[in-house]
Amino acid sequence: MNEHLPPGLLAVLAVDPEPSVRSSVVDHWRHAPEPVRRAWLTDSDPNIRRAAASVCSPPADLLPALLADPQTRAIAVRYAGPSPELAVDPDSAVRKAVAAHPDLPAELRDLLAGDRDAFVRNEIAARADTPSTLRDSIVATLTTADPVADWFLSFRRSTHPCPPPTPAPPKLTREQAEDLLACAGL
Repeated sequence: MNEHLPPGLLAVLAVDPEPSVRSSVVDHWRHAPEPVRRAWLTDSDPNIRRAAASVCSPPADLLPALLADPQTRAIAVRYAGPSPELAVDPDSAVRKAVAAHPDLPAELRDLLAGDRDAFVRNEIAARADTPSTLRDSIVATLTTADPVADWFLSFRRSTHPCPPPTPAPPKLTREQAEDLLACAGL
Protein backbone atom coordinates (compact mmCIF):
# COMPACT_ATOMS: atom_id res chain seq x y z
CA MET A 1 0.00 0.00 0.00
CA ASN A 2 3.07 2.22 0.02
CA GLU A 3 2.48 4.87 -2.64
CA HIS A 4 6.21 5.32 -3.19
CA LEU A 5 7.16 1.79 -4.27
CA PRO A 6 9.08 1.60 -7.54
CA PRO A 7 7.33 -0.14 -10.45
CA GLY A 8 9.81 -3.01 -10.33
CA LEU A 9 8.84 -3.89 -6.77
CA LEU A 10 5.14 -3.46 -7.56
CA ALA A 11 5.58 -5.91 -10.45
CA VAL A 12 7.07 -8.48 -8.06
CA LEU A 13 4.24 -7.96 -5.56
CA ALA A 14 1.63 -8.13 -8.34
CA VAL A 15 2.43 -11.84 -8.79
CA ASP A 16 3.03 -12.65 -5.12
CA PRO A 17 1.82 -16.14 -4.12
CA GLU A 18 -0.44 -14.60 -1.45
CA PRO A 19 -3.76 -13.47 -2.98
CA SER A 20 -4.21 -10.67 -0.43
CA VAL A 21 -0.91 -9.11 -1.57
CA ARG A 22 -1.91 -9.33 -5.24
CA SER A 23 -5.31 -7.87 -4.37
CA SER A 24 -3.71 -4.92 -2.60
CA VAL A 25 -1.51 -4.23 -5.60
CA VAL A 26 -4.55 -4.36 -7.90
CA ASP A 27 -6.26 -1.80 -5.65
CA HIS A 28 -3.29 0.57 -5.55
CA TRP A 29 -1.42 0.29 -8.88
CA ARG A 30 -3.74 2.00 -11.33
CA HIS A 31 -1.17 2.34 -14.11
CA ALA A 32 0.19 -1.19 -14.12
CA PRO A 33 1.75 -2.25 -17.43
CA GLU A 34 -0.21 -4.54 -19.74
CA PRO A 35 1.64 -7.78 -18.82
CA VAL A 36 0.76 -7.22 -15.15
CA ARG A 37 -2.87 -6.41 -15.98
CA ARG A 38 -3.04 -9.56 -18.11
CA ALA A 39 -1.70 -11.62 -15.21
CA TRP A 40 -4.39 -10.21 -12.92
CA LEU A 41 -7.19 -10.71 -15.44
CA THR A 42 -6.19 -14.37 -15.85
CA ASP A 43 -5.29 -14.99 -12.19
CA SER A 44 -6.30 -18.32 -10.65
CA ASP A 45 -8.04 -16.48 -7.80
CA PRO A 46 -11.53 -15.28 -8.82
CA ASN A 47 -11.31 -12.33 -6.42
CA ILE A 48 -8.18 -11.05 -8.20
CA ARG A 49 -9.82 -11.47 -11.62
CA ARG A 50 -12.94 -9.65 -10.40
CA ALA A 51 -10.92 -6.79 -8.83
CA ALA A 52 -8.75 -6.45 -11.93
CA ALA A 53 -11.77 -6.40 -14.25
CA SER A 54 -13.22 -3.63 -12.10
CA VAL A 55 -10.18 -1.36 -12.51
CA CYS A 56 -8.45 -2.49 -15.72
CA SER A 57 -9.80 -2.20 -19.22
CA PRO A 58 -9.11 -5.68 -20.55
CA PRO A 59 -7.36 -6.31 -23.85
CA ALA A 60 -9.82 -7.43 -26.54
CA ASP A 61 -8.38 -10.96 -26.66
CA LEU A 62 -9.18 -11.52 -22.95
CA LEU A 63 -12.75 -10.23 -23.14
CA PRO A 64 -14.33 -13.54 -24.29
CA ALA A 65 -12.79 -15.40 -21.33
CA LEU A 66 -13.95 -12.69 -18.91
CA LEU A 67 -17.48 -12.90 -20.33
CA ALA A 68 -17.42 -16.69 -20.02
CA ASP A 69 -16.23 -16.55 -16.40
CA PRO A 70 -19.17 -16.32 -13.96
CA GLN A 71 -16.92 -14.37 -11.58
CA THR A 72 -16.17 -11.58 -14.06
CA ARG A 73 -19.09 -11.76 -16.49
CA ALA A 74 -21.14 -8.91 -15.02
CA ILE A 75 -18.10 -6.62 -14.82
CA ALA A 76 -16.98 -7.49 -18.36
CA VAL A 77 -20.32 -6.28 -19.76
CA ARG A 78 -19.13 -2.68 -19.49
CA TYR A 79 -16.30 -3.46 -21.92
CA ALA A 80 -18.26 -5.75 -24.25
CA GLY A 81 -21.34 -3.66 -24.61
CA PRO A 82 -24.97 -4.71 -24.39
CA SER A 83 -26.27 -7.60 -26.47
CA PRO A 84 -29.57 -9.49 -26.63
CA GLU A 85 -27.83 -12.58 -25.18
CA LEU A 86 -26.50 -10.68 -22.18
CA ALA A 87 -29.88 -8.97 -21.65
CA VAL A 88 -31.46 -12.37 -20.96
CA ASP A 89 -28.55 -13.87 -19.02
CA PRO A 90 -29.65 -16.03 -16.08
CA ASP A 91 -27.48 -13.93 -13.73
CA SER A 92 -29.36 -10.80 -12.64
CA ALA A 93 -26.02 -9.01 -12.02
CA VAL A 94 -25.22 -9.40 -15.73
CA ARG A 95 -28.66 -8.10 -16.74
CA LYS A 96 -28.24 -5.18 -14.31
CA ALA A 97 -24.87 -4.36 -15.89
CA VAL A 98 -26.48 -4.44 -19.33
CA ALA A 99 -29.25 -2.13 -18.07
CA ALA A 100 -26.63 0.34 -16.79
CA HIS A 101 -24.52 0.30 -19.97
CA PRO A 102 -24.32 3.77 -21.56
CA ASP A 103 -24.77 2.32 -25.08
CA LEU A 104 -27.94 0.38 -24.27
CA PRO A 105 -30.22 0.39 -27.32
CA ALA A 106 -33.89 1.28 -26.82
CA GLU A 107 -35.12 -2.23 -27.66
CA LEU A 108 -32.96 -3.78 -24.91
CA ARG A 109 -33.98 -0.98 -22.52
CA ASP A 110 -37.62 -1.83 -23.16
CA LEU A 111 -36.95 -5.56 -22.74
CA LEU A 112 -35.14 -5.03 -19.42
CA ALA A 113 -37.91 -2.69 -18.19
CA GLY A 114 -39.98 -5.86 -17.73
CA ASP A 115 -37.22 -7.92 -16.09
CA ARG A 116 -38.23 -10.16 -13.18
CA ASP A 117 -35.51 -8.63 -10.97
CA ALA A 118 -36.44 -5.33 -9.28
CA PHE A 119 -32.84 -4.11 -9.31
CA VAL A 120 -32.59 -4.59 -13.09
CA ARG A 121 -35.86 -2.70 -13.61
CA ASN A 122 -34.62 -0.03 -11.22
CA GLU A 123 -31.47 0.41 -13.29
CA ILE A 124 -33.68 1.13 -16.31
CA ALA A 125 -35.79 3.57 -14.27
CA ALA A 126 -32.62 5.40 -13.20
CA ARG A 127 -31.45 5.98 -16.78
CA ALA A 128 -31.69 9.54 -18.09
CA ASP A 129 -32.78 8.24 -21.50
CA THR A 130 -35.74 6.28 -20.17
CA PRO A 131 -38.99 7.96 -21.23
CA SER A 132 -40.93 9.33 -18.25
CA THR A 133 -44.00 7.17 -18.94
CA LEU A 134 -41.86 4.02 -18.93
CA ARG A 135 -40.01 5.22 -15.82
CA ASP A 136 -43.30 5.81 -13.99
CA SER A 137 -44.63 2.37 -14.90
CA ILE A 138 -41.39 0.73 -13.72
CA VAL A 139 -41.29 2.65 -10.45
CA ALA A 140 -44.84 1.49 -9.72
CA THR A 141 -43.51 -2.11 -9.70
CA LEU A 142 -40.56 -1.51 -7.41
CA THR A 143 -42.05 -1.84 -3.94
CA THR A 144 -40.83 -4.79 -1.89
CA ALA A 145 -41.52 -6.14 1.57
CA ASP A 146 -37.96 -5.27 2.56
CA PRO A 147 -37.43 -1.64 3.65
CA VAL A 148 -33.68 -1.92 3.09
CA ALA A 149 -34.19 -3.11 -0.50
CA ASP A 150 -36.70 -0.28 -1.02
CA TRP A 151 -34.12 2.22 0.24
CA PHE A 152 -31.44 0.83 -2.11
CA LEU A 153 -33.84 0.97 -5.02
CA SER A 154 -34.78 4.59 -4.28
CA PHE A 155 -31.14 5.54 -3.73
CA ARG A 156 -30.15 4.53 -7.28
CA ARG A 157 -32.87 6.79 -8.67
CA SER A 158 -31.90 9.61 -6.27
CA THR A 159 -35.32 9.56 -4.64
CA HIS A 160 -34.16 8.25 -1.26
CA PRO A 161 -35.63 9.96 1.81
CA CYS A 162 -32.39 11.23 3.32
CA PRO A 163 -32.64 14.54 5.11
CA PRO A 164 -30.92 17.53 3.54
CA PRO A 165 -27.35 18.15 4.67
CA THR A 166 -26.99 20.07 7.88
CA PRO A 167 -25.62 23.55 7.27
CA ALA A 168 -22.16 24.25 8.60
CA PRO A 169 -22.15 26.04 11.94
CA PRO A 170 -21.30 29.75 11.83
CA LYS A 171 -17.67 30.69 12.23
CA LEU A 172 -16.90 31.90 15.70
CA THR A 173 -14.30 34.34 16.86
CA ARG A 174 -11.83 33.06 19.40
CA GLU A 175 -13.66 34.99 22.12
CA GLN A 176 -17.04 33.50 21.13
CA ALA A 177 -15.56 29.98 21.12
CA GLU A 178 -13.99 30.48 24.57
CA ASP A 179 -17.33 31.81 25.92
CA LEU A 180 -19.14 28.81 24.47
CA LEU A 181 -16.63 26.38 26.02
CA ALA A 182 -16.88 28.19 29.37
CA CYS A 183 -20.67 27.86 29.32
CA ALA A 184 -20.33 24.14 28.63
CA GLY A 185 -17.94 23.78 31.56
CA LEU A 186 -15.02 22.72 29.42
